[in-house]
Amino acid sequence: MKPHSALVRYMRRDGICALYLLPAAALRELDNVRKPSAIDMSLQNELSSEFEQQVYIIIVQVFCKGRPRWLTQRLSRHSNPSVFDDSNHSDNDEINLREFIREIPTERLVPSVLSDSLGRPEKHKLVSFLINDPENPKNWSRRYKWYCTMVVAFTCFVVAFASSVVTADIEGVSNEFYVSSEVTLLTVTLFVVGFGIGPMLFAPLSEVVGRKKIYASTLLVAVIFIIPAAAAPNIQTLLIARAIDGIAFSAPMTLVGGTLADLWKTEERGVPMAAFSAAPFLGPVVGPLVGGYLSMALGWRWLYWIQLILAGAAFAFITFTVPETYAPVLLSRRAAKLRKLTGDDRYATEQQLDKRSLAQRLRVFLVRPFQLLFGELIVFFVSLYMSVLYGLLYIFFVAYPIVFREGKKFTAGSTGLMFIPIGVGVMMGCACSPLVNKYYLKACQKHGGKPPAETRLVPMMIFCWFIPVGLFIFAGTSSPHLSWVGPALGGFPVGFGFIFLYNAANNYIVDSYQHQAASGLAAKTFLRSIWGAATVLFTTQMYHRLGYEWAGTLIAFVALGCCAIPYVFYFYGAAIRRHSKYAYVGDVENEGHKRSGRVKS
Repeated sequence: MKPHSALVRYMRRDGICALYLLPAAALRELDNVRKPSAIDMSLQNELSSEFEQQVYIIIVQVFCKGRPRWLTQRLSRHSNPSVFDDSNHSDNDEINLREFIREIPTERLVPSVLSDSLGRPEKHKLVSFLINDPENPKNWSRRYKWYCTMVVAFTCFVVAFASSVVTADIEGVSNEFYVSSEVTLLTVTLFVVGFGIGPMLFAPLSEVVGRKKIYASTLLVAVIFIIPAAAAPNIQTLLIARAIDGIAFSAPMTLVGGTLADLWKTEERGVPMAAFSAAPFLGPVVGPLVGGYLSMALGWRWLYWIQLILAGAAFAFITFTVPETYAPVLLSRRAAKLRKLTGDDRYATEQQLDKRSLAQRLRVFLVRPFQLLFGELIVFFVSLYMSVLYGLLYIFFVAYPIVFREGKKFTAGSTGLMFIPIGVGVMMGCACSPLVNKYYLKACQKHGGKPPAETRLVPMMIFCWFIPVGLFIFAGTSSPHLSWVGPALGGFPVGFGFIFLYNAANNYIVDSYQHQAASGLAAKTFLRSIWGAATVLFTTQMYHRLGYEWAGTLIAFVALGCCAIPYVFYFYGAAIRRHSKYAYVGDVENEGHKRSGRVKS
């Protein structure tokens, strides 16, 4: 029997995709070979493609170094990526820097890629995910993907909780530091402004260094700076600490959309995105509820100590239990492992062939969210709509104390209870999300697995009307002489509609700008955070000057006008994306780089 014949038979029968399941016969033959000269190179002719020949040579060379058998399966599982030898292609093929993060057949070859990193043209072997690759996050077990999803959703809940819990005792801070309520409300405004500033850096940086490093480092900073806020001796310390916390806490809120895009396929993403979308709304609902009773019992400083406890737990979970999910980073590690095992420096990912320095790439990435925000109609108007909703949420933080504490003479704890209908509405929306996902799966089947991004807008078109309905109820029943039941129940349709609109908006941006998902969501977060921060500062004056009913009615009419946005994009969104520089079209992102010579950043 020829050397390695079992390996050859296995390769020809079962393919390269499953080499990490090599049979014992093949492993024994490889273990018996200790010298490269013993390799029967004539067996290459028995393999059906040049790609199989290359993989065969690599495997044999690896085992000729005398690695023990206990390492055999581990090496074959983790160092066996889809490797593309581009030697059959001309040296004049243009560089295509589109990241190969899709699963592909092992026999497929990619265009020739040239590099001048050594001062001369050099061919590379490109690394990508195999079909059913166990290292592709989309192929992880469903249970583990849900665990990762719930961890990042919990982190977002903690962040949203931290933004709102301090509103439960504005008076306590004002009285202790002898400042006005407007100055104390800056603890909310600066925190939310940080939500808008941080994503401009963290979102594009995550597309360079990966998600996990950003999650871990920013959460650590956030946890540290909660301490000086809780122990603040003056208002200046409190405001500075809150501003830093807002910037640091913004990273999880920004990266979650990209993380879910890493973990879930398009047709699976609806329900996980709903779980994430509930977190930014449940956090602000639970914050005033918990904070009201906590501040009454232990004082305003415990509103910060509770943040420290929850943020510390989120930091531990996401740092030590959730791995990296960003495909380019995973493929870069895989390429580095191959280079070390084989001694061949030609293994690389397409992202690594980008010859620009990190500083140059970051300059592009820092500009990208603003390019999407102000250069893409879809991103701008969807962000504008989400800004109205986000501002509405922060208006409630000030309006509820005015309507219930000032008008109806409730305590801080009782006022927090009035947020419960909003939370119930959010939870009901989450419960109905599987129905929306079922609709989307039918749309996937109808369009051959690739429905247009505008399919995501259908839930928004249906449920957008719940927001103004709830606001009109809240406004019409907010008079001090009327029962508390009316304004409280007005929050239910608002919360119910929130989850569908927010979920649809996130999915629409992710599907429209898949390779720019983090930057697209960062653009949306920037605009909504700036508006949300501003609303806190004028809500009190608006309610006192317009009156309870008319102030609420004004907000309701603004929400009603925004209901036209999803309808416009449903009918004209596809045409807008066809003329976009950054929109994701099929498998290729239409950035015009082939026409203009620019590379994808």
